[in-house]
Amino acid sequence: MPESITPMHPDEHPIDAALVRRLLAEQFPQWAGPEPVRVRSTGTDNAMFRLGERLAVRLPRVADAVGSITREQEWLPRLGPLLPRSVPLPVATGRPGAGFPWPWTVCEWAEGDNPVVGGLAEPDGLATDLGEFVAALHAVRLPGGPPAGRGRPLARRDAGTRAALDEAVRLGEPLDREALLTIWQAALDAPGWTGPPVWLHGDLAPGNLLLDADQRLTAVIDFGAMGTGDPAVDLYPAWNLLPAASRPAFRAAAGEDDATWVRARGWALSIALIQLPYYRDRNPALAASSRHVIGQLLKED
Repeated sequence: MPESITPMHPDEHPIDAALVRRLLAEQFPQWAGPEPVRVRSTGTDNAMFRLGERLAVRLPRVADAVGSITREQEWLPRLGPLLPRSVPLPVATGRPGAGFPWPWTVCEWAEGDNPVVGGLAEPDGLATDLGEFVAALHAVRLPGGPPAGRGRPLARRDAGTRAALDEAVRLGEPLDREALLTIWQAALDAPGWTGPPVWLHGDLAPGNLLLDADQRLTAVIDFGAMGTGDPAVDLYPAWNLLPAASRPAFRAAAGEDDATWVRARGWALSIALIQLPYYRDRNPALAASSRHVIGQLLKED
């Protein structure tokens, strides 16, 4: 029996290699030869299958993720060539079919391995690479970009962040509620972003970064959360990946100010707290990453 992607949301459409084969045969017969191979990932919005040596197929898992696919299809061909690392550009746009209800995409395959938290051989070099990528992305002047969901003022996440913290505690997570609320309030109180909206990746998690054999950044993938807004959210790797000793190198290369750094701590905390109770049982690896981020933030205080 074909292996389906394990659901993480109550309203997911079942996706497996057989579905991908049917879609390709129906819409792109020139690529129907290679067997689609599922790419295992902690990602929550899209399922991905490798297709031969150079291509991949990405399909939204839920209706809410369709916008991420269409955003990549529209903006990555313009944004990608302006960035200093490889970005897997869309090659073709699939339409609903073969029982699948949403648009999907065929894109370039990016080579590399995901970094392992706690297992970085050259963390300072990677920190500099990441900071330079963030700085270059934020410096892009490409008008008309859509607002990023994670580019808005932190205050809009206040109720959801506090509710998620309460839910995580209710579920038995051993969290220092008062200490976390202190970090959160400091981020809310920090001066907001007053510059023009900048281009954001929006989800610089370890699973969206690819390294070469020397553990240097070679590619950045999954731009589904891309858009424009406050640059703070793109400093997330400081806590979800890098050790404390390498954060200064990352911050220096990214070039962000003190207020942005404090807001970035708030973004890291909010993302981790909201993910933790929702994915606690659905996606244990992502829940573990959330606990790691929370622990790193607490160690800094």
